[in-house]
Amino acid sequence: MKLSTKKPIFAHMKPIRLMTYRRGSTLPPLPGHLLPHSTELFRVYEQTPGYAPVLVVASIDGRPVSKLLAVVRRSVRWFPPSIIHRCEVYGTGEYFDDTFPQDELFEMMLEHLTGEALKDCFLIEFRNLPKSLFGYKYFRHNGYFAVNWLRIYNSLHSQSPEERIEPKRLRLINRAVRLGATTGEARTEAEVEAFLQMLRRNYSSKIRKHFPDLHLFRMLMKQGAAKVFLVKYKNKIIGGSFCMYSGDTAYLCFSGGLRKTFAWLHPGAMAVWVALQDAHAHGYGHFEFVDAGLPFRKTGYRNFILSFGGKQVSTRRWFRFRWTWLNRLAGWLYR
Repeated sequence: MKLSTKKPIFAHMKPIRLMTYRRGSTLPPLPGHLLPHSTELFRVYEQTPGYAPVLVVASIDGRPVSKLLAVVRRSVRWFPPSIIHRCEVYGTGEYFDDTFPQDELFEMMLEHLTGEALKDCFLIEFRNLPKSLFGYKYFRHNGYFAVNWLRIYNSLHSQSPEERIEPKRLRLINRAVRLGATTGEARTEAEVEAFLQMLRRNYSSKIRKHFPDLHLFRMLMKQGAAKVFLVKYKNKIIGGSFCMYSGDTAYLCFSGGLRKTFAWLHPGAMAVWVALQDAHAHGYGHFEFVDAGLPFRKTGYRNFILSFGGKQVSTRRWFRFRWTWLNRLAGWLYR
């Protein structure tokens, strides 16, 4: 736990204290309801191999006014052989008092977190920003560079998924159901582990280079903050998806299927569809695809998820390397 004091935003305000927490045993009771910055997720990270949480809390007279949760993740690279520690932050924090400017509070937490994270990490990444321009000058001031990104999300409150999905996609899904494919929520740890192994075996080299530890899946599901959905054919898992839930939004973190072996059953589409329908049935207002990719060119995956009726929104991800020369080079390339 580390303490620092910042000057007040306005002259009549009292000093704002910033506390850094790295162990759950030192955490005080904190307000808030957003999962990406919750103490519950902090404890999940703490108990997951390869993960180390860092929570920055801003307070005045001992009263929390904002918090920002980051996770330091160990990333093993086989080529070239190396172990890299990277710090990831989802969103821009959570704020509890409307009388204090959010952007100014964010500036303080960002500066504090950057100094703390660069002691241990090669790279810091901010993703899933609610507004692409939020904190722009503060990121720049702290040496971050921006990469244009895309967010794709489905609105569930005005129309049902059946009304938004492309007719051709829906016909293919209905045909797979008639041919014997089934969907449902994973109920046992063995099913979750089998799903994770399937994703690692078939997708790690194609779409994503990192899949969370099984323990992370298990802890989030135990807390009711996540679900795993499975696609089966003759009791064999041929696809699935992993969703996290926070506030009014369901986030599709991972999905996939044996699209070559069982191409005629469209397991990848069914994995997305079952998660989308479940979110709508449980009253969530939005369904977001966590990683829609770079906006430089069209991709098959992006066209695939847009076929479910989602909206495409431009956003940014902010990055900061520890090495100054590399950070300046990347900033020049992405200016």
